[in-house]
Amino acid sequence: MAEQSSNSSNTTNTESTEKVKSNLKESYGSIKQFLYELLDITHDTDKDSTTEAILKDISFKGHNAWILIFSIIIASVGLNVSSTAVVIGAMLISPLMGPIVGLGFSVAINDVDTLRRSLINLGVMVALSLITAFLYFQLSPLTQLTPELEARTYPTVLDVLVAVFGGLALIIAKAKKGTIITVISGVAIATALMPPLCTAGYGLAVWDMSIFGGAMYLFTINTIFIALSTFVVSKFLRFPLVKYANSLRRKRIAQIASSIAIIVIIPSVYLFYNLLKESYFTNDANRFVQEELMDYKQSFLQKNSTVISYNSGLNPTIDVSFLGKEIPKEIIELWKDKMKRYQYLEDTELRILQNENSENYDQLKYMVELKRRDSLELAESKAEIENLQYELKSMQKSNRIVRFDRLAQEIQLNYSSIDEISFADVIKSNFEQMDTIPTFSIKWKSNVTSEVKQNNASKLESWLSFKLELDNINVISLN
Repeated sequence: MAEQSSNSSNTTNTESTEKVKSNLKESYGSIKQFLYELLDITHDTDKDSTTEAILKDISFKGHNAWILIFSIIIASVGLNVSSTAVVIGAMLISPLMGPIVGLGFSVAINDVDTLRRSLINLGVMVALSLITAFLYFQLSPLTQLTPELEARTYPTVLDVLVAVFGGLALIIAKAKKGTIITVISGVAIATALMPPLCTAGYGLAVWDMSIFGGAMYLFTINTIFIALSTFVVSKFLRFPLVKYANSLRRKRIAQIASSIAIIVIIPSVYLFYNLLKESYFTNDANRFVQEELMDYKQSFLQKNSTVISYNSGLNPTIDVSFLGKEIPKEIIELWKDKMKRYQYLEDTELRILQNENSENYDQLKYMVELKRRDSLELAESKAEIENLQYELKSMQKSNRIVRFDRLAQEIQLNYSSIDEISFADVIKSNFEQMDTIPTFSIKWKSNVTSEVKQNNASKLESWLSFKLELDNINVISLN
């Protein structure tokens, strides 16, 4: 009985295991089917319409040429005033994608004629864009290098990623049955081909070849990776190759197309790898400066003067500038040892600029000397001003005495009832504001009545206001 029970239990366990395996297979199959249906783009691809649309967009004349000119002007204005919204608006109407997509597509389908036409139209597009941007920046009164322009003077790994995924999105959108205007417009924004061309035109206008070269380099990278993305998707979707009646010609065309694909792919991969390494190097270098050098309290690190140079990986350097006490060699050696712990800084040279070796330190000493000289000149000027103020007060006092003497004589001639007069500036305050009031004090002769005093005092006040051209004169009687 016990043996039968054991066999029954083993059979039950085996059946449970098989059932679990069966359920897992079914679940895996369902998930696989779901993902296939979700991500599959082959069943909804209209190859004939896509080919027709791509070939139609390659041509660059008439309406497309004028749209490009206007969009380049709009983008140049946006870059000129650092307005991202204006640049985006220009990219929404730009027809730049046609020849670039045509390049990748023609290589994928072995169509030499289309490849030749795409290259010609791409050249026309670039020339027209450069001339338009050049003329705009020549005529524009604003010629300073804005942040929007500067950002398009050198490529980064992010630019490559944007170009790759932008190109993938564009060709997939074109391959779908129907039209996806929003996706295509979004790609035009994402790949950002126009800003580099406008920046290259700016470089020509100000005759700065470093700006022109950097912007054209960025545009070339975007162009290559968009075309490469088009090539990969076209091959994946198995667009039909162009048929040639001559088998020898077909073979030669296929070899040319394959050679072009290899020539483009290999440098592109190498370029992407180098940009990726430079990006990692820059991140590690910034992290090293922040974590290791910024914490040093004995001297001040001038972060704005830190220069991180990758130099194509041949001799990468980090130049940092310190002000304050001289940093001991032991500390510098410790920093260099710590730098080796960062994966992408192993062969990097750390250069410390400090004290007499630092240009910034020389500038600081110059500023201190200027400040000392300015302080001496300020002290001398202050003493001179005080002397002049003293002399002015003495002159004013002397003039006042002379003027008051003449005024007193006139008062004596006009008012015989006055026995004595005095003058003083009275400072008055109502606890909110203060005022200085010229005050004349009158001492009347003993036989003058109160009514006469009041009358004469009022007249005297009016006369003094007119005589001295003052509105706030005060006349008071002492008796």
